[in-house]
Amino acid sequence: MQFSVYQESQIGGRKVNQDRMGYSFTRDALLLVLADGMGGHLRGEVAATIALQTISSLFQEQATPYVKMPERFLEEAFMAAHQEIHRYKAMHNLPDTPRTTVVACLIQHNLAMWAHCGDSRLYWMRGGQVLARTRDHSHVENLIAKGLVLPSERTTHPDRNKLYNCLGASSLPKVEISRRASLLPGDVMLLCSDGLWNELADEDMAQRLLTQTVVRAVPDMLRQAVASGGAASDNATALAIMWQGSTAADGIPSALPGTSASMISTEMLAEDQVNSTILGAEAQAAQQASAEADVFDDDEIERAIAEIRGAIEKSTQLLTKRDPSNDI
Repeated sequence: MQFSVYQESQIGGRKVNQDRMGYSFTRDALLLVLADGMGGHLRGEVAATIALQTISSLFQEQATPYVKMPERFLEEAFMAAHQEIHRYKAMHNLPDTPRTTVVACLIQHNLAMWAHCGDSRLYWMRGGQVLARTRDHSHVENLIAKGLVLPSERTTHPDRNKLYNCLGASSLPKVEISRRASLLPGDVMLLCSDGLWNELADEDMAQRLLTQTVVRAVPDMLRQAVASGGAASDNATALAIMWQGSTAADGIPSALPGTSASMISTEMLAEDQVNSTILGAEAQAAQQASAEADVFDDDEIERAIAEIRGAIEKSTQLLTKRDPSNDI
C-alpha cells in the first residue's frame, strides 16, 4: 500500500484537549481512528485514549497481514473499547463513566469501510467532491432527517450538541458501519472532530483537499477552525490520508508533488509487522503537548513530519512481532 498522511490536533480555547487520533498499518491493511472525549462527562480524554488503544490493539492482533472479517472487526472493536471504558470506571471507583465519540476506517485491498458512534465524522472525497460522510448520531440530525429542521441549521440549532450514541454510556453503543467503498488513487479520507466540521463547510474542506496536499491542507483548516471559534473554540482534530494504491503500480506519486514528507509505503513490511502512531497513555499526553505548541510554518511542519516518521521507523518498540501460534 502507498498513502500520504497527516494528523494534527489543536486545543482551541479549552483547558484540556480531549481529542485523540492515530493510525496503524501492516503490509496490507491500514486503520485510522479518531475519538473526541465528551466534555460533559468526567475524564473524556481518558475514554478517547482507551478507545484508540483498544481498537488499535485488536487490529494488531487480527491484521495478519489483513483483517479477515472487517465489518465484524469494527463492531467488535468498538464494543471492546466500550467495555474497557466501563472497566476503567470500576477500577477507579468513578461516580460516572467517561464517554467518547469515535470514528474508525479500515482500508485493505483498495476497499475502505468505516464505523462511527456519535458526531466524530469521516469524509470520503474525490476530485473536490464529497462522495460520502458519516451521519451524526445527534438529536438535530434526527430532526433534519424527519424534515423538522433545515440542514442549514445543523451548526446553529440549540440541540446540536445533544448526542444519543457514544462509547461509555450506560447502554450499549449502536455501531453504524458503512458499505465497502472502492478507492481510487487520489481519493482522500478525512476523519475529524466536531471542532473542525462545525466551523468549516463540507464543500470548503473538499476544495482545500483538492488543491493542496494533506500535509498543507489539514493544518490550514485546523488553524481556521480555531480562529473562527474564537476564545470559546472547541478542540479541533483531523487525520487525513490521500490514497495512492494497494501496490506501487497502482499509485500516482509522481503526479502529487510535495507529498514525499508524508508518503508511506508498506511493501517492505513483513507479514508479522505492525507500525502505529497510537501510543501508550504517557506518550499520548506528550504527543498532545507537542501539538499544542506554537504553530509551525510549512517547512517546519514537513521537517517535523520527517523526524517523526524517522523515529517511528527506527523504534523497535513500535514494531510488533506476533507469535504465529496466536494466528487462527
